[in-house]
Amino acid sequence: MSLVDITEERGIATLALNSPATRNALSAPLVTELADALTACGKDASVRAVVLGHTGSTFSAGADLKAPPSPYAFVDLLRQIVELPKPVVAHVGPGSRTRAGGLGLLGAADVVVAGEGADFALTEVRIGVAPAVVSLTLLPRLEPRAAARYYLTGERFGVPEAVAMGLVTAGDEELPAVLDALRAASPQGLRESKRLVTAKVLETFERDAEDLVQRSATLFASPEAREGMTAFLERRDPAWRL
Repeated sequence: MSLVDITEERGIATLALNSPATRNALSAPLVTELADALTACGKDASVRAVVLGHTGSTFSAGADLKAPPSPYAFVDLLRQIVELPKPVVAHVGPGSRTRAGGLGLLGAADVVVAGEGADFALTEVRIGVAPAVVSLTLLPRLEPRAAARYYLTGERFGVPEAVAMGLVTAGDEELPAVLDALRAASPQGLRESKRLVTAKVLETFERDAEDLVQRSATLFASPEAREGMTAFLERRDPAWRL
């Protein structure tokens, strides 16, 4: 079974993360398939824009702790979304969850729509690591005080909070109007407009990517992270829980 379900309608290619059994965790194979699908969309002149969606009740649970991609592969995927010469619209379905590295995908997208009852959390701090690599796409876009709260606490937050902090653009009832507006725009206009609005994000990649990859690798190899990931997989509290 493909880990990325691909459909196309009137110039809009939808790439749906399709590993519901793992809550669309970002495994090495899924990251590879998604990167390949994005490459194909970038080369296909009939594709005006890309919708990044999901099957199941979770947009993405973040990194697959059993089969994670390399930090460099994940950085490359995030940058590919940012640099794709076509708009990428992320669609989080009603009542769906997005966690940890999944928020990095939302930060990389140009527009994010989310359904009622969807919720989000940066849970890295609870397993002994930090949202290092996803900071490349999140910190240039998020309101700083909100970023500090949710980076540090790992708390869940809903669509209203996500809109207020700059993570989500609008409710998913606006998706048809957004897609029709993209269909009305010229390919060149979209390409050059996207270059303008992503320039600051790409500056972050140029400046910080290597440092954040190394920081992520160090954290994941640490004793605290081993305890945190083991506790998560064993469904128990980690040793530091007060």
